[in-house]
Amino acid sequence: MKRTATANWKGTGKEGKGVVSTASTVLNKNQYSFSSRFEEGVGTNPEELVAAAHSGCFAMKLSFVLNEAGFTADDLTVKCTITLENGAITNSHLDLTAKVPGITADKFQACAADAKANCPISKLLNTNITMEARLG
Repeated sequence: MKRTATANWKGTGKEGKGVVSTASTVLNKNQYSFSSRFEEGVGTNPEELVAAAHSGCFAMKLSFVLNEAGFTADDLTVKCTITLENGAITNSHLDLTAKVPGITADKFQACAADAKANCPISKLLNTNITMEARLG
């Protein structure tokens, strides 16, 4: 299986503008720029897209890990924060709140750690990955 996305950039790094699109059209010429990446401008940015990918991948992987352990989550909410410092992604922090009927705290933490280590995006990222996981 292969998935594709495209980016188009026009102009200089600081004054230019770009758009990103995905084959699924979930992103369709969505704007990004220096301002949306390094300031508070309108549009998306690569780090936000990595955060979306990591949170989504981790949540799905955790659902599989829980199922293999005999549990089904009622709710998994994951916020991912990507830290960009000096031109490099230095951290991806996963903040998980979950509702999993019948699971013990220790088993939940073990399942979350397994998902963190083994989701495909975690394996892709060459950075420090931290996590806070709690049952809610």
